[in-house]
Amino acid sequence: MGRVTAPASPDLWHHYGRTRHATDRTVPDTFRWAWGQDRGPGADILGDLSGLCVGDLGAGAARHAAHLAVHHRPARVVAVDASPAQHAMATNLYGHLAPCLQLVRSDVVEHLRAASGRYDVLYSVFGAVDFTEPRQLLPAAASALRRGGRLVFSTLAHYVDGTPAQPDVEHADIPARTPEGEPATMRRWVLQEHVWVKLLDEAGFTRISGVLLPAGQGPRSADTLLLTAWRGPLP
Repeated sequence: MGRVTAPASPDLWHHYGRTRHATDRTVPDTFRWAWGQDRGPGADILGDLSGLCVGDLGAGAARHAAHLAVHHRPARVVAVDASPAQHAMATNLYGHLAPCLQLVRSDVVEHLRAASGRYDVLYSVFGAVDFTEPRQLLPAAASALRRGGRLVFSTLAHYVDGTPAQPDVEHADIPARTPEGEPATMRRWVLQEHVWVKLLDEAGFTRISGVLLPAGQGPRSADTLLLTAWRGPLP
């Protein structure tokens, strides 16, 4: 009897960013953490990246990763994303930045679990940290960082419609579309700051701090929670 395989899950990120991909092929001059990409601190929050190995978790089209590769002198930026469509767009846009920019199509948790102690810095800009079960992702991130390595991520401080963030580790099902345009849902974790802090602490992080970046103007504006944590114990 032949081996039976389950059908692959649809790529729910297939449509995301396609308009910009068609019109903007530049390496961004700036790096912003805020939801509106128009305010807040820049890449300096990551520290001096010269000669370091940096990982972008849920990199999408890898625009943030490309900025770091071009402007901040890392040894390597590894842009990880599970979406075939996003990986293809990133390759089309920024494949020429190899080997400093490495584009990896992979489940983020699986990638991190296979990368023990490889990274100096990990970050996520509304990326995999938002869309992955945090009790799996955060311990995997801690194991992939060297001692004293840093994790920085921006996430929604509340839902885009204004609903408060969750007071416990609970996801919401948010609207998405299959590649064929059929309606679907994906999981997103929008958690209060104290919940993130507890999860980071349980995963082995220390020196955990958060800052609220207020929303800009616009109908879909939202406050951003920016969190920084270090992989302990420190060297």
